[in-house]
Amino acid sequence: MNPQVEIILRLLLAAGLSAAIGYQRERANKAAGLRTHILIGSGAALFTLTSIYGFSGAVDPSRVAAGVVAGVGFIGAGVVFRGMRGEGVAGLTTAASIWITAAIGLATGAGLYLIAAITTAITVGVLWLPKIRG
Repeated sequence: MNPQVEIILRLLLAAGLSAAIGYQRERANKAAGLRTHILIGSGAALFTLTSIYGFSGAVDPSRVAAGVVAGVGFIGAGVVFRGMRGEGVAGLTTAASIWITAAIGLATGAGLYLIAAITTAITVGVLWLPKIRG
């Protein structure tokens, strides 16, 4: 397959898988919804693809992945910080969904399609579970 076509397909898959998670967050009325998740997943895939194809071995893709994880951690921290109310903390699940969306984007960018799709299905399933209050 033409490398350019494969790159485009990987980006589109990352956007689609991220959209599934973002759609659930949007339906749950969370601050980080469809657009945010699509951008995070697509961005993570693009960073991965750029490190694999753009630098021709000059950059270790695992270093780029570590940078994505650190950067997404800041976004997640912002979601949690913004969600803090009084003595409680809010936004942890949305922050976790942002974190795993970036991981799905990294996996898709690396060509791990099945793993990315299964992780997306697991994530959406977990997000649809009701909260258990004890």
